[in-house]
Amino acid sequence: MTLYIRSRYHDFYIRGMQPLQHYWPIRENSKCTSLKFAVEWGNNHTDKAQAMGEAASNFIQEDLKMDYVYDYMFHLLNEYAKLFKYKPTVPTGAVELCAETMACQANGKWRNFMVESMVKSPSETIPCSLPPYDPHAAGVLLERKASSTRQVEMWENEYWKNLNNNKKQ
Repeated sequence: MTLYIRSRYHDFYIRGMQPLQHYWPIRENSKCTSLKFAVEWGNNHTDKAQAMGEAASNFIQEDLKMDYVYDYMFHLLNEYAKLFKYKPTVPTGAVELCAETMACQANGKWRNFMVESMVKSPSETIPCSLPPYDPHAAGVLLERKASSTRQVEMWENEYWKNLNNNKKQ
């Protein structure tokens, strides 16, 4: 089962992942108790935990292919460039680094990853086109994520409450 420690900062791929479908959310402010409960839940629900892990693995393998990551970076950098109030220039004395030079210095799995993800030629297709922003659809998605996370927090709170009550008896 994939565990994800919630943070105020987000990796770009987490937007496409859903709690309880792709990962188990871990509280940032009480990691130890949250992790202990997640392990306990996973041990008691092995089929669901395994399905969650497989869904996360499938998401990473299918939805995070390098072509999709490059599309994301293309759109991100183009939108970022629109915010510039100046025209960027290459500084005097700057040295261009090519992917081959960087990959040559790497070893083992890191080198294999770099070689595998290296762009060897320009893309033959145009970048994906993004659908227009739909505030309602985005709100529904965010609420579904928040609802699933609240559900986990309720289970966790109940677990610790029952455990403490049993110890007092």
